[in-house]
Amino acid sequence: MNRWQGIISFLLIVVVMFGFSPIAIADELSPGAYLFEVHCAGCHINGGNIIRRGKNLRQKALEKNGYGSVEAIAQIVTNGKNNMSAYGDRLTPEQIQAVSSYVLEQAQQGWK
Repeated sequence: MNRWQGIISFLLIVVVMFGFSPIAIADELSPGAYLFEVHCAGCHINGGNIIRRGKNLRQKALEKNGYGSVEAIAQIVTNGKNNMSAYGDRLTPEQIQAVSSYVLEQAQQGWK
């Protein structure tokens, strides 16, 4: 057994022993939350912004920057702007709506 096969075998044992399953985790998240974790959290963890601090996803910043609605958030998710990548070619309109709604809901709740 080579090194990678050993690592994969170990990980599979851990998954089985502890009942960890990426699919189960995805099932526990709303579609918007799941999409955010997959596509957005790398730069916007907990509503922050690792690239430009002032361009975070907190309620005050969203409103200040003209993104205080689901439609406005969906626009930037679709088309991108400056350092933010466009996701219109990677996500369906329904997925963009779901992640945009999730972002606004989290902003309104203070990203708890």
